[in-house]
Amino acid sequence: MFHKTENSFFLFILLISILTILSALYIEYILSIPACKLCLYQRIPYVISIVICFFGYFFSKNKIWCHLLITTFLGSIIISGYHLGIENNIFKEYSGCTNENIDTTDKKELLQSLNNVLPNCKNVNFRIFGLSLATINFILSIALVSITIRYLNNEKNR
Repeated sequence: MFHKTENSFFLFILLISILTILSALYIEYILSIPACKLCLYQRIPYVISIVICFFGYFFSKNKIWCHLLITTFLGSIIISGYHLGIENNIFKEYSGCTNENIDTTDKKELLQSLNNVLPNCKNVNFRIFGLSLATINFILSIALVSITIRYLNNEKNR
């Protein structure tokens, strides 16, 4: 009923996406390292890819799922690349990344904002092997686009 390599491809991408989300949640909630706004945005493509992989697994004859995965991970490359650029002073932080918009004259707003403060996107609070999580996500997203394109090309040649 299903082609074995098609199912294993979507299961592989699904596994990577789930592990990526779980790793981010572990770092944020277990290790207590807060995520900046762009870090939170970088999770969205992985959640979308989980849904795409679900449909791709059950409807693997339709190659639209591979094209959607490529588009999703290209979006991830853009978001993580932008974040990486902010970390390395290539791009200026957008206003949503900084905590400079807090009105210190309104006591109630100040107290409310203290509970909702996210770290600046420029500050790297956690590294693995000397790489920021934005860098790792950028590399992983490029790899996932490459893997998906290669899989799609291999399927065309069958």
